[in-house]
Amino acid sequence: MTTNRPFPTGTGQDPVRRIVVVGGGPAAHRFTEAMAARGPSGVRITVLTEEAHVPYDRVALTRALTETDVDLTLGRPGLWEQEGVTLATGTRAVDLDLEAREVITADGSRYAYDELVLATGSNAATLPIPGNEHTHVYRTLEDVRAIRGRVAELAAELGRPVNAVTIGGGLLGLEAAAGLQSLGATPIIIDGGKWLMGTQLDEGAGQAMGRLIAGQGLEVHGGVFPQAVLTEEQDGEARVVGVEMADGRIIDADMVVVSIGVRPRDEIARTLNGRAKEEAAAAAGMTADELGDEDFVPVFRMGSRGGVVIDESCATDVEHVWAVGEVANFGGMCIGLVAPANTMAEIVADRISGGTATFGGFDTATKLKLSGVDVASFGDAFATTGGALEVVYADPARGVYQKLVVSGDAKTLLGGIFVGDAAPYSSLRPMLGRELPAEPGAYLSAAGGADAPETELPDDAVLCSCNNVAAGTIRDSVNGCGSCEGQGPVRDLGALKGCTRAGTQCGSCVPMLKKLLETELVKSGVEVSRAMCEHIAMSRAELFEAVRIAGLASFGAVMERFGSGAGCDICKPAIASILASQSSGHPLDGDLGALQDTNDRALANMQKDGTYSVVPRIPGGEITPEKLAVIARVASSYNLYTKITGALRIDLFGARLEQLPEIWKELVEAGFESGHAYGKALRNVKTCVGSTWCRFGVQDSVAMGIGMELRYRGLRSPHKLKMGVSGCARECAEARAKDVGVIATADGWNLYVGGNGGATPAHAQLLAKDLDDATLLRYIDRYLMYYIRTADRLQRTARWMEELDGGVEHVREVVVGDSLGLAAELEAAMAQHVDAYEDEWAATLADPDRLRRFRSFVNAPNQRDTTLAYADERGQRRPVPLGDRIPVGPQGGQQ
Repeated sequence: MTTNRPFPTGTGQDPVRRIVVVGGGPAAHRFTEAMAARGPSGVRITVLTEEAHVPYDRVALTRALTETDVDLTLGRPGLWEQEGVTLATGTRAVDLDLEAREVITADGSRYAYDELVLATGSNAATLPIPGNEHTHVYRTLEDVRAIRGRVAELAAELGRPVNAVTIGGGLLGLEAAAGLQSLGATPIIIDGGKWLMGTQLDEGAGQAMGRLIAGQGLEVHGGVFPQAVLTEEQDGEARVVGVEMADGRIIDADMVVVSIGVRPRDEIARTLNGRAKEEAAAAAGMTADELGDEDFVPVFRMGSRGGVVIDESCATDVEHVWAVGEVANFGGMCIGLVAPANTMAEIVADRISGGTATFGGFDTATKLKLSGVDVASFGDAFATTGGALEVVYADPARGVYQKLVVSGDAKTLLGGIFVGDAAPYSSLRPMLGRELPAEPGAYLSAAGGADAPETELPDDAVLCSCNNVAAGTIRDSVNGCGSCEGQGPVRDLGALKGCTRAGTQCGSCVPMLKKLLETELVKSGVEVSRAMCEHIAMSRAELFEAVRIAGLASFGAVMERFGSGAGCDICKPAIASILASQSSGHPLDGDLGALQDTNDRALANMQKDGTYSVVPRIPGGEITPEKLAVIARVASSYNLYTKITGALRIDLFGARLEQLPEIWKELVEAGFESGHAYGKALRNVKTCVGSTWCRFGVQDSVAMGIGMELRYRGLRSPHKLKMGVSGCARECAEARAKDVGVIATADGWNLYVGGNGGATPAHAQLLAKDLDDATLLRYIDRYLMYYIRTADRLQRTARWMEELDGGVEHVREVVVGDSLGLAAELEAAMAQHVDAYEDEWAATLADPDRLRRFRSFVNAPNQRDTTLAYADERGQRRPVPLGDRIPVGPQGGQQ
């Protein structure tokens, strides 16, 4: 199909400057868009693409696998109808006539050019192994539609989930495997590297990544390469039955998808180089095979691993021929990322229009788009810069790995890696190469569960690397002095994205874009939208009230009434938390199980080696010798690492997923309950000995702490909650470092609220003093329920109070003075929670459907994970150090 008329072939008489683009991917689209935006200037553009589609967003290709009738079209639809712009689909360019300046297509047609842009992109790499012809690749819309159709066909024929093997553990391979899983297939990943995403992640991050992936139900075989795709003849057709590994193992498979990278489509350049070599050989009286590569001058310089070499202007060695995107080799590399492709396209548009823009190198920042797995990498992630320092935080209790790479003086940001918690990525990515306003450790959110320190981006900081949009451009658009086709100030996120193109491709910069928009609007005195995400137009507080008033009890009902689309990683856990706060339902029941984070799904915290911790509740830190003996017996029986924590609890580390029900059965029978260490809920109430034993104590802090913990246990909230009760002013329980702190006085209790530790600690503030027991609990009830109703998702009480208009004074008016008339309602909501409380592990053990989730391997319920390796240390076992072993491979370790 051709839209508009094709360019006239080169007669040399047409005064219009003719530009031909070979290729129809994102780079071709961006170049055409950039040229068209310059307006009619005697330029006519034709784009030749062999695909049947207008250029589409390959970054979002997985959506086409999991959704029907999805539209991935790039940009505004009217571009290809614009005067002077021609798109010829189904048209494959095969050769160039450089002397005549013409592009020759497969059907013999010729397109004359004055400037030629090679934007041919890349092909999916394939494996040179037997049976490769029976595999699928993951590169185009046709590819993913074929995969989708094959999964449906096999599922109907086999009557069971399809064993779908993905070969390749990079970005696209993981997205493909997750997409196959969403289609109902059993996903299996084979990767020859020591760890997943080896191009973007270091060894420690790769280890964490492997376990996160396994926690999503994706089976991983790493460290060994496949050597054959096995088939059997069935009804005259070769059917895939497995993959043979280099170590002799056979992985059962019904279909195989290969996603091991891309290869630049440089056939046209190679054709011209081959012809030049043949001509040089003939002139020398030799064959082309006899003529060495050094004995002739190629038309195009090529990279050692493919691609057409370009200079900083994106020009090739051939006059009037440019190359952009994955086919362009710069600095010895071809990179398959959208950000550098778009930058190259903009540079060529500028150069053809008489500008002097230059390409400075590749931006290799990447973020994985996989539900439940938060991973990002940017800059010098491997610390190759001389003198670079690596600031690393690995949290074994949360399965998180965060690293910042900074200059030798620890001031300039050089790169970073985030696995499990990539919250700081969006604000740090634009700061690459700049001096950080705080010490590096303050930006590792996992260290304290708080957001990174506020960072005011300079105007020239690139906020959206995909589209090269600077923070200053965003500010100009919001304040009405940008170039948005005559529009005034931009007031909402959708309009801002459309105007600036920021956040319109990979989407990883959208949180920072939204934050910058809100900051500028507040500066202008404009009320800011508090929409939770693109699927929920309300804030979390508004949604909480709407769900409460409507009496909704399921995710589906909430989305049908108040949302749009299928939800995302932002709104799904938030809605699950809201429903749990209001109904005290079990987190694994109904449609809630699929909404939960990894830890909530397992009712346990995943550790760095993929095992889990067991944390029984020990209210107030008080425990009998008999219960201690039970914990000792369980720890000894299952060989669990045992540690007394700062929260006055005993944590048992190293339990495999399938062992959790067995362990908890023994604990529940002994009278223990879940400690909710895995949930956004009350963790513990820390107490000192108090007046019962301590000669300084003035009140019974242990009894009060136990009463509080039993009252508020299981209470789901926007973030974790910690409490403390001290029996005197000496404050041994560190109550003022807690969300709720209680300190005894001679006349009763002082109540402090809004404290936390971590990277950005905050002292709790005095709310009320000299309270009796009943009043104290009544005020805590009101405070907690007001926080749960009005805070944003993942917002600790300290940050919530900082953002409230009036701060602690406002909270005091609501809680103590009942200024909003909500006191009775808040107390009733807490009473409902107390009455409806049920221990989650006891309820799980009583329900076979819930217990089915606790299997290490979905397709092998009775098989245990044999990849775990441990060393002895101080009389207990611990996981082997990072680098000694990468536990994502098929080889077993010592249990």
